[in-house]
Amino acid sequence: MKKIYIYSLGCSKNLVDSENMLGLLKEKGFKVTDYADKADYIIINTCSFINDAQQESVNAIIEAADIKNSVNKDAKIVVTGCLSQRFGEELAKEIPEIDIIVGTSGFEKIHQYIEEYEKDKELIVDTNMELNLDKDLPRNLLTEDWYAYLKIAEGCSNNCTYCVIPQLRGPYKSRRIENIVKEAETLASKGVKEIIIIAQDTSKYGIDIYGEKKLHELIGKISEIDGIEWIRIHYLYPEDIYDELINEFKNNKKLLKYFDIPLQHINDRILKRMNRKTNKNQIVNLINKIRKEVEGAVIRTSLITGFPGETEEEHEELKKFLKDYKLDRVGVFTYSQEENTPAYKLPDQVDEEIKERRRNELMEVQLGISYDKNLSRIGKIYDVLIEEKDVENIYVGRTYMDSIEIDGCVYVTSDKELVLGNIYKVLINDALEYDLMGVIE
Repeated sequence: MKKIYIYSLGCSKNLVDSENMLGLLKEKGFKVTDYADKADYIIINTCSFINDAQQESVNAIIEAADIKNSVNKDAKIVVTGCLSQRFGEELAKEIPEIDIIVGTSGFEKIHQYIEEYEKDKELIVDTNMELNLDKDLPRNLLTEDWYAYLKIAEGCSNNCTYCVIPQLRGPYKSRRIENIVKEAETLASKGVKEIIIIAQDTSKYGIDIYGEKKLHELIGKISEIDGIEWIRIHYLYPEDIYDELINEFKNNKKLLKYFDIPLQHINDRILKRMNRKTNKNQIVNLINKIRKEVEGAVIRTSLITGFPGETEEEHEELKKFLKDYKLDRVGVFTYSQEENTPAYKLPDQVDEEIKERRRNELMEVQLGISYDKNLSRIGKIYDVLIEEKDVENIYVGRTYMDSIEIDGCVYVTSDKELVLGNIYKVLINDALEYDLMGVIE
C-alpha cells in the first residue's frame, strides 16, 4: 500500500484542493502518513500569491528534495497548485528531484497523474487549467471535525492590477447550487457545524452560470441542512453586495452577521489604479447601510499599503477612514510587486521601509479600535464555539465575530468539562486588544 504525505500551503481554497486530493487518493487505496520521510509520494500544494508565499513554497520543495536525497531515496515529489501553474517549466529545470508538476486544476486528476507516473516513470509537467466543477469529489478533511470550508467558485475575473490570481486560476467559474448543497450535506453528516463559504469573490456567485447573483439563494438552501449551525461567508467584494444578500444576513439565523469585505484602500485615485470597482463614497454608503440594517453586524476588511504612487496624504486618508468608521477586524498588507501584473511596471514604487512604517501606523490605529470594541463587549453574553482546552478549567473558542485563524478568540473559564466543537453561552468579563475572556453562563 503506497503512502502519501501532503503539505498544503496558502489559502483556504488551496486547503480544499488538498482535501480533495487526499480523498481521491484514499479512494484508490493510498494510505496517508504524517511523516514525509516515510511517504512514497510527497505532495506539496503550493501558493504563489505574493513573494513571501512563493518563497515558502520553494523552501518546502527543497526540504522535500533533501529528504529524497538523504533519507527516503524512493520518495516521489509531486508539486501542485499556484507555484507550479506559474513556474512549472522553471521548477522542472531548477529542481530535478521533482517527479510530477501539475497546476491549479491538477488536484481533481491527481490519482491519474500518479498512475501515469507509476507506469512510465517519467517526469510529468501539466499546467492545463481545464476544470470540471460539476464533479463530486471526495474530501478528506484537514480541519477540525466541527468546521469546514466550502468552495463555491473557482478563479477570478476582477483583474485587480496587483493580483496574479486570474492568471493562475482562470476566469470566475461558479459551481452549481445542487452540487454545493450536496457537498454541504455530506459535511454535515460528518459532524461539521460551521460551514465557511469561500471563493476568490463570493459575492459574484452565480452570475456566470445563472445570469444573476445567487449567493442569497445558495445560503438559504444550505441553512436548511440539519446539523449545520453556523454559516460564515468570506470575501464579499463591496461592489457586489446586494439587497437580497443583506436581507439574508438580517433574517437567516444560521448566517453569521460577519461581513468579510476586502476593500484594499479608500482613496479614489489609488482604488482606480488598483482597478477596483468601487470608490470611497460607495464604500462609506455600504458600511452605513450594513450597520443600519443588520443588527450586530461585524465588518472585517483587508487593506494594501504602499501601492505604487501612494502619497503620504493618501496614506493619512486611509488612517482617517479607520478612525472614522471603526471597522471591527482589519488586516493590513504591504504591497507586493508581482511580475506579470499591471502594477508591477507602475512608476513610483514605494520604498519597503515606508511600506512597513505605514502598515505599522495603520495597525496601531486598529489596535486601539479593537481594544475599545472589546471593552464594550464586557457584560454581554455570546454563543462561543469551543475548540481547544488550554489549561485546567480554561478553554479557547470563537464567537460569530471571529473566523478561524484570522481573528481573535475567547478564553473561557468553566468548572465543568466542555465538549470541543460544541457551542456554549459565555458571559464576557474581561478584554484584551484582540481577544475576550469569559465564563460559562
